Amino acid sequence: MAAPQIPNLNTLKRGSGRPFGHGHGAPSSTSEEDYAAKDKIVQQTDQDASVSRLSAVELGYLDDPFAKLFVSGNGNQRRFPIINRGTYVRTTAIDNLVHRFLSSPSSSAARKQIISFGAGSDTRFFRLRTQAPPFPAFTYHELDFASNTAQKIATIARSPALRALIVNDDGEEEYTISEDLTALSSPHYNIIPFDLRTLSSTDDDTTTALSPIDPTLPTLLLSECCLVYLSPPHADATIRHFTHALFPPSTPVGLILYEPINPSTPFGKVMVANLAARGIVLQTLRKYGSEEAQAERLRGYGFSAGRRVRTVGKLWEEGVGQGEKERVAGLEMVDEVEEWVLLAGHYCVGWGWRDGADGGVWEGWRGGGGEEEYE
Repeated sequence: MAAPQIPNLNTLKRGSGRPFGHGHGAPSSTSEEDYAAKDKIVQQTDQDASVSRLSAVELGYLDDPFAKLFVSGNGNQRRFPIINRGTYVRTTAIDNLVHRFLSSPSSSAARKQIISFGAGSDTRFFRLRTQAPPFPAFTYHELDFASNTAQKIATIARSPALRALIVNDDGEEEYTISEDLTALSSPHYNIIPFDLRTLSSTDDDTTTALSPIDPTLPTLLLSECCLVYLSPPHADATIRHFTHALFPPSTPVGLILYEPINPSTPFGKVMVANLAARGIVLQTLRKYGSEEAQAERLRGYGFSAGRRVRTVGKLWEEGVGQGEKERVAGLEMVDEVEEWVLLAGHYCVGWGWRDGADGGVWEGWRGGGGEEEYE
């Protein structure tokens, strides 16, 4: 297939894929202005991702009443059918893993927590808060560039529907916004302006910024196309800061990754070129460019209790029930079947966990969790 016929694969990412790395992976200049410009290029993909999510919602792939709130303008930009299907599979698979984590019993803690890297305009917290029946108690932390957190907080401040979900244990609306409008703090939801590249150093600023995070709670780390924008040393240092420095060995910790793979295939080369044309380089793609490499990566991070990596294609074929496949197929015609197979084979979801002192929190992930039907 000729390159111009391949949709810009960047549109498959959503707001939770907000990066914390340099937009260009290999800058020749080290000036602050150059780095800032490259950071901005990647930060701006948040709106593209929001539109992609809204496209899938409006066509019936996903149920997300909050998606439209985070799209500027009319947001009326319908994505390619294979992009909509990819958004559906990735979102549903990750939702399934998150739900299993929150639903599994814990013998050591009355609360769990989720830490989302590069959350951008992601709506997952608000969707979790409206789940029926409700999940057991949890706290949700989002880390992102200050420019992205400011935009999200401004959206929340304008929306009664969003504000009504940021409540205390008594169900009363409760939150505070920092003077510079880049941070939001509440009993169960925190938006933290933070550059993950600074986690390679241990200073007072890092300690203060991450103070809302409880190192004793069972924790799920979530990175949807976020760590891929950091250099490999920074990406590895980010996870190890949490698994080795912030959390003691007794704390159960898990990680979900959503990232592109297979950069050396003909399709992968076009994928990389499409993104590079926008000034975006996926810095960890070469090092972690296969399912096997991603699995080894999870092992290296210390997730010794279990690891799984599945391409989007495998999640569609093995994880979606036949009835749900028929429903999704009926939403719009996917003429580009070959292109779908290629696209779905170049993105993957990986998850790994360590038991700590309470392995029960991962019961929903054992036995190949995430492969079962999630219709």
